[in-house]
Amino acid sequence: MQQLATLVRDSRALAALAIPLALTQLAQVALTTTDTIMMGLLGTEALAAGGLALVIFNQLRTMGVGLVTSVGNQVAAAAARAEKAEQADQAEQAAATGDVAAGEDEVRGLVRAAMAVGTLAGIAGAVLMILIGQAATLLGQDAAVADRAQGMLTALAPGLVPCLWFQAIRQFTVGMRRPQALLQITLASVAVNAGLNWIFIHGTFGLPKLGLTGIGVATSSVYLLSFLALYASARRDPQLAPLLSLAFWRADAPTVRRLLGLGTPIAATYGSEAGFFSVTALLAGSFGAAALAAHTAVNQLIYIVFQVAVGLSHAASINVSRELALGDHPAARRIKNTALACGAAVTTLVGILYLTVPHLVLRPYFDPNAPADHQGLQIATSLLVIVAVLQFFDCAQNIGIGLLRGLDDTKSGFRITLIGYWAVGLPASWLLAYPLGGDTRGLWLGLLIGLATTAVLLLRRYSRSLNAQASTAPATPVPST
Repeated sequence: MQQLATLVRDSRALAALAIPLALTQLAQVALTTTDTIMMGLLGTEALAAGGLALVIFNQLRTMGVGLVTSVGNQVAAAAARAEKAEQADQAEQAAATGDVAAGEDEVRGLVRAAMAVGTLAGIAGAVLMILIGQAATLLGQDAAVADRAQGMLTALAPGLVPCLWFQAIRQFTVGMRRPQALLQITLASVAVNAGLNWIFIHGTFGLPKLGLTGIGVATSSVYLLSFLALYASARRDPQLAPLLSLAFWRADAPTVRRLLGLGTPIAATYGSEAGFFSVTALLAGSFGAAALAAHTAVNQLIYIVFQVAVGLSHAASINVSRELALGDHPAARRIKNTALACGAAVTTLVGILYLTVPHLVLRPYFDPNAPADHQGLQIATSLLVIVAVLQFFDCAQNIGIGLLRGLDDTKSGFRITLIGYWAVGLPASWLLAYPLGGDTRGLWLGLLIGLATTAVLLLRRYSRSLNAQASTAPATPVPST
């Protein structure tokens, strides 16, 4: 009973941070969905060009976000050390005051360094984005599609810097365990984005009619407005305001290098995972249009559930950094079990829906009354049986990456995902889909094997590293009474 009570207590603490983060992730999915719907209203060519532009933008944006993701962990650890010093008894108060000030200075330095990293990555990514757009025809794209994609990429490029500034401040608020404003701002951005899309596409209020390029202008504007809104919200928070410094030009070079050292493997991990799923999509296309449509629909379902895993992963990661800074290794060990239990509960509930009402789940993607959709619906329904299991391992491996990030071990996460995705998952997918299977179910079984392997290796690495740290850590002194 005591173990159950501890699990419930830890779950509540984890959910307090994970739920706002997961809902924020889901709201961001709604943001890109709105853009896609608006593109579709402009016609097939616009949808193709806009989709190409978004793929390029999202790849660079995701890797840029990876560069600043570790900021939340560093801020959480620094804040915990300052909090620990602040709680020192009266006899140690003079020394503790200095420790608190040092901790606050460390947090301010981390925010400045995060802004510097975001600025550098945003400028580099924007230049690369424009260059890729200009070379789209050389990459085999239709000339008309490439031309329209280039215009949208040019409009999206300026938005990358404020997008990464937003992420830097986001990580700061998450590290301080005060992410509440994130959800409201992201939800508001969805509505603002839809309105600006319409204004810039159709040239209302006397503005020029920009068409597809207008979606890029709207998206860049929304990223800037979101950053300003989050900054204003943080400035109004009495706990955040004293620590918030945007003077990235004053960033400490060693701190910037430390963040880049931690963030580069995270960015590479994000890129590796995106590439893994992209390659399997190409393999699915070899089985025909119906198989590719089924693969795309099921993959989108997983992507939605994955946002819950992202929230759990970030929350677990931040809490591990905090507990280790406080010297509480048993609490850091429990966080793994708590996060996995929460992930299992969510994926089990979703899996039951997949198995009991598959046609309802797939209804947004396939019309059961349309003969042209019958084959795709049948394939997708068979895939849901595999996905009901696969999504737990997808969630577990994401949690594992976050846990290792809490230990400041981002390189191991990258190496293990290379093994799980590319050395195990991709060969298994090919083997089960072609020589042994002959359909897309083999692809998804291979994905399951790859994700399960990755999850097991990541969680084992976390447990071993945590045990090693605990065995060498000095005993935590018992407070005097």
